[in-house]
Amino acid sequence: MKKIAILVENKYQVLEVWYPYLFLKDEGFEVKFVGTGSSREYFSKEGYPVKEEISIKNANPDDFDAVVIPGGYAPDFLRRYEDVNKFVHEIFNKNKIVASICHGGWVLVSAKILKDRKATCFFAIKDDIINAGAEYIDREVVVDGKLITSRKPEDLPKFCKAIKEKLNM
Repeated sequence: MKKIAILVENKYQVLEVWYPYLFLKDEGFEVKFVGTGSSREYFSKEGYPVKEEISIKNANPDDFDAVVIPGGYAPDFLRRYEDVNKFVHEIFNKNKIVASICHGGWVLVSAKILKDRKATCFFAIKDDIINAGAEYIDREVVVDGKLITSRKPEDLPKFCKAIKEKLNM
């Protein structure tokens, strides 16, 4: 069974955590919430809780087939943890799936995996994505090899479908 990490921290975008979690579990994948270790429970912008199942310090990239990086304000916290950036970088370098939506692109920037890639994100961080060396494309989902990016909650159906398709290859 393929295993997916969903990165979580406070101020996450509730749909961008729970929609992929429920969709991927329903498709038969093992999905785990991986937090920074700063807490056992993290809260969305609206106060909805999610429990950390694995701390990033205990998350081994070899144990996962993909990582999903949701948006909201959480990515600004996530990227401050070198273990998070290293985890995403290693997943990418092992040619596994890295999927990011909305402000999740900030973690891609800090993980230094965007150079010479095509990507999308929430329009407010477009300059960050470009300055990290990516070609920005304003589309619901952009797939560049094993890198999957989307812009906003409305893009979640195509985002999750793209993740599923890559996992089933």
